[in-house]
Amino acid sequence: MGAVEDRISQLGHTLPGEVTPGGNYVSSVPVPAAGLVYMAGHVARRLDGSLVAGKLGADVTVEQGGEAARITMLNLLGSLKARIGELDRVTRVVKLLCMVNCTPEFGQQPAVANGASDLLVEVFGDKGRHARSAVGMAALPNNVCVEIEMIVEVEE
Repeated sequence: MGAVEDRISQLGHTLPGEVTPGGNYVSSVPVPAAGLVYMAGHVARRLDGSLVAGKLGADVTVEQGGEAARITMLNLLGSLKARIGELDRVTRVVKLLCMVNCTPEFGQQPAVANGASDLLVEVFGDKGRHARSAVGMAALPNNVCVEIEMIVEVEE
């Protein structure tokens, strides 16, 4: 286990394995010439397999949404580890797209996305600071409250 995985454990989290895609796609695509890995959208799935579902602004609080974003990020990191072998190979988290299932009047998507962003900085330090978009969606698959895509730079 590398230093990044040790840090995840010290923070009290368990890193899941690779998430199995729910359709005809893969969970990640490496682009070795660019040193990048593009991560497919991952959702808030707990270790027991249950989904964190609901709509922000209706039946999910900002705090619960932030926790769902944290869970989603752990799923992304689990799939990334399966792809690259060691999370210590990450040289930079480049970009997140955080999609939040919410009511039309809900406007705190960035606060929800902070659950994922904060975890990345806690785990990777400055290498975890990234560009980000946080947008509201009328619906997400299986009514999950958060879905996140990620682009990371890795050393070969």
